[in-house]
Amino acid sequence: MALAAVQMKQRQEALETRLAALPQPGPAGQWLTAARGAAAARLAGMGLPLRRDEYWRYTDPATLNAATALPSTPFQLRDEKPAFEDVDRLRLVFVDGVFDAAASDDPVMAGVEIARLADAGATDIHWARDLYGVLEARGQTPVARPFAALNTAYARDGVLIRVTGQAARPVSLIYRYTRDTSDVMLHHVIRLEPGADLTLLENGPGAARFDTVTEVDVADGARFHHVRVQGRDRDRRAVTHMFARLGTRSLFKSFTLTANGRLTRNEAVVDLTGPDAIAHVAGAAVGDGAFLHDDTVYVIHGAERCESRQVFKKVLKHGAVGVFQGKIHVHAQAQKTDGYQISQSLLLDEESQFLAKPELEIYADDVKCSHGSTSGAIDATALYYLRSRGVPLRAAQQLLIEAFLAEAIDEVENTDIAEELRSRLRRWLERRNG
Repeated sequence: MALAAVQMKQRQEALETRLAALPQPGPAGQWLTAARGAAAARLAGMGLPLRRDEYWRYTDPATLNAATALPSTPFQLRDEKPAFEDVDRLRLVFVDGVFDAAASDDPVMAGVEIARLADAGATDIHWARDLYGVLEARGQTPVARPFAALNTAYARDGVLIRVTGQAARPVSLIYRYTRDTSDVMLHHVIRLEPGADLTLLENGPGAARFDTVTEVDVADGARFHHVRVQGRDRDRRAVTHMFARLGTRSLFKSFTLTANGRLTRNEAVVDLTGPDAIAHVAGAAVGDGAFLHDDTVYVIHGAERCESRQVFKKVLKHGAVGVFQGKIHVHAQAQKTDGYQISQSLLLDEESQFLAKPELEIYADDVKCSHGSTSGAIDATALYYLRSRGVPLRAAQQLLIEAFLAEAIDEVENTDIAEELRSRLRRWLERRNG
């Protein structure tokens, strides 16, 4: 049997094992049933990933493929509030993957229409019909993303958000779980109509094994800001997906701060379909010990004069592993493209490692595109400079680490939220420094 056939058989076997233990999503309306069926067919054609697959060579998917989730217990720091606690926001809470209305705010807000997937999916007609699974399906080419298709086919809850104007305050998705082996899939769909504006926040330990898909359609002139904090559960295993489509003169910005977690893979596929669109995807990750963090990003320039930025920084210690796989794809019609990509890691010992695969694929001839990836220790000259002026060693190291991460956090436009992220990172570093 040819090698490709053997590998496909192994992918199918992994899928069969996972599906055998997976609860069925239950009855739904015609549009959701059709979308789930199409996703299941996509999934059957690709199976679940193997370590030898090109885009999984740095991240072993075995625990994501397993029939059941490995245990994880969230922890709460007595001296630190959950992320965004002081932000005026509309809170939507999910516990073990199910919307908790009692713990959430009233979802009514001017210019924003919010519904549960579990409720809206039971109807025969809903605006999400034209988006649910659509952007995910587009994002399966040229690289297969099996866990996204699995999510579309089997997720039982999530939020559907339609924005028609300026949202009065951010919408905050808060994730909690009560069972050590909680295994959760959530699927969110967000549509911003022309000229609309929304900030979406995400935080909280979602599950021992967490699989999310967020599909975002940003119409002409609309603005979407996304800030996510991942932490508070050291043994978390998570795979997240963000699929975005941008119209003319639209804006999409996404930033993720990650601390802790055994395995976290954040995937983003951003398709700039209208001229003068802007997309920024950024992240800062800090890991200590048994920690693997993977950012896999694919940005498609399909129209003229679009701008994209990918900015990722990782600080790794005691054998932690960081992964970055980022690609800028510029189509022939996307003249005047401005694409920027940077991925850097700070290795605080010789056991940690950073694995990077930056890529450019350009078919236009009038573009400005650049990418860079570096990895190294704390700058000895800068450290000596601070020490020579009386700064204690650990304080000097922390200052340089914070400065290293600053470029990624600067991608967050809201100054109050950006400052909270800096404070959260500062406290994490202080705890690790004793």
